[in-house]
Amino acid sequence: MQGGLFVALTVLAALGTGLMAGVFFAFSTFVMRALGRLSPPQAIAAMQAINVAVITPAFLGPFLGTVAVSAVLAGLAVVGMAGNAAVHIVAGAVLYIVGTFGVTIVFNVPRNDALAAVDPAGGEAAASWARYLREWTAWNHVRTAAALAASAAFVLALARG
Repeated sequence: MQGGLFVALTVLAALGTGLMAGVFFAFSTFVMRALGRLSPPQAIAAMQAINVAVITPAFLGPFLGTVAVSAVLAGLAVVGMAGNAAVHIVAGAVLYIVGTFGVTIVFNVPRNDALAAVDPAGGEAAASWARYLREWTAWNHVRTAAALAASAAFVLALARG
């Protein structure tokens, strides 16, 4: 692997993707299950509150910062590297950018926006919540797996660099 800055960026990418995998894993394994045990009005209100509370620098910094670091690393790997380390860097970047960030934008955020418009006490609340819970959680599983695989790819790049 080339240079201290490249190693530092790869460590940062491995940590960022691992952190995001952990956040998404928590939602997939117990947060959504706990919300699924609440009544639809309670669950909708809770998830609406979560979707507002998550928009902070503490979440968005690592989430979006890891996209930027991954993209920079992929560009550097394509231009200036060869071998297994470069393949792992590019794989990690693609997994995170497409499988985590892309899935969030294309699948999870639109579901969050739709849920924001649901009246928890309205007549369609139960059906809306059941669909949201099923679909959002399925796509969250994809984000979890992609972020974890990206983290592993960055770690492998470090090991093989």
